[in-house]
Amino acid sequence: MVQTLFSDTIVALSTPPGAGALAVIRLSGGAAVTLTAAVFSKKSLTTAAGHTLHYGILRDPDSGAILDEVVVALYRNPRSFTREDVVEISCHGSDYVVRQVLALFLRQGARLAEAGEFTKRAFLNGAMDLAQAEAVADLIAADSALSHRVALNQLRGGFSQELRELRGRLIKFAALLELELDFGEEDVEFADRTGLAHLLAEVRGVVAGLLRSFELGNVIKNGITAVIAGRPNAGKSTLLNALLREERAIVSAIPGTTRDFIEDEVSIDGLRFRFVDTAGLRDDPADEVEAIGVRRTRQRVRQAALLLYLFDLSELTPAEVQQEIQELTTGLAIPVLAVGNKTDLSTAEALAGFETDFRVGQALVAGAVPLVFVAAGQQLGLNDLQTALLAQVRGTALENTASATIVTNVRHARALETAASHLAAVQAGLNTGLGTELLAADLRHALAALGEITGEISSEDLLTSIFTEFCIGK
Repeated sequence: MVQTLFSDTIVALSTPPGAGALAVIRLSGGAAVTLTAAVFSKKSLTTAAGHTLHYGILRDPDSGAILDEVVVALYRNPRSFTREDVVEISCHGSDYVVRQVLALFLRQGARLAEAGEFTKRAFLNGAMDLAQAEAVADLIAADSALSHRVALNQLRGGFSQELRELRGRLIKFAALLELELDFGEEDVEFADRTGLAHLLAEVRGVVAGLLRSFELGNVIKNGITAVIAGRPNAGKSTLLNALLREERAIVSAIPGTTRDFIEDEVSIDGLRFRFVDTAGLRDDPADEVEAIGVRRTRQRVRQAALLLYLFDLSELTPAEVQQEIQELTTGLAIPVLAVGNKTDLSTAEALAGFETDFRVGQALVAGAVPLVFVAAGQQLGLNDLQTALLAQVRGTALENTASATIVTNVRHARALETAASHLAAVQAGLNTGLGTELLAADLRHALAALGEITGEISSEDLLTSIFTEFCIGK
């Protein structure tokens, strides 16, 4: 048995609240087994081995009333999630039963767990580091194949191991610099400056790569908002319905039907997209309501991560499409897809000519805009559109996400930015012959920033902030 940091025992419902077939109530702490044994009949749990299941009855020792027939899973310290004795009780999922079982254990002396307290105990008892603990919440919230894969990789310690290796190598040099400070009066150098410069270049490269991955990681974790904009009757609502494969938006031949945003989410090859259908853009809205819709469309484009500019191939020339995209995105650094709609009303020769003229016109505008043809009403060209969407968002960066380290957490990104800043200061100090004391100070700050990610350096405020975002029972 391993000595743990906590003397009390906590209890909580670990499955979602509400009526269901089953509910799981979890206890963790030194008295978890004895508290359960006191209300569990048919078999003694106090001498039972860990990682075993036991069927029996929960009975109120005061009244003698039977609460439920349950299955008890027993995990002994330290071979448990929290490295404490843990009991998980599978009971029937009635709200009444759950309330009664929780009340029973509270009367027996357990305390209701706070949000994220089981994972917090796992971290503080050394079962995982802070980055892995945060990955638990990410794994629970994962709603796509990619977000699940990245969270699982972090939970298994891939990101943490990379950081530990970086810190370990830097700590060796930091220790030598600190040793120089101890012998400052003797003017000696224990840390090879050339070796430190080479290490800094390597470490800064790794940190920069991790920071670059955050843009992609943020997309994987939070999805990407793609606004569908264009003139009235271009087919924006029809395209939204086609992408979602359901009649989400009202489709009408009357211009200005869409007055406000209609949005919904869909997963494409593991990435979550939130498509937003907007009011048609025109200079002479029919009424004040439509005018408000047009203003909101322009505002929504400014907030988007990706713009799908949809146009009717029979109405606009390539030059007009490029001009309207340029006017709509002036001052914005936003990926754009030009989507020509209603190909079913055009010929192959006309489409080829349009594409050629569009490519020629690219030289007249800032940045190349990919062009895709669809017939939204007939759901034609959607595969090409989805391929273009994925290319705009990720390029080829996700090809190796199974093994690559992807930063998805804002806190981690901020810590990496701090570390990068101090590592750059150390590099600059080496180049200018800065004194050992200042070099050592910047290196300490860089190490502290990297240590904050895994929790090797942490504060109670930081831990409270992180774990209160978890759900109760985890």
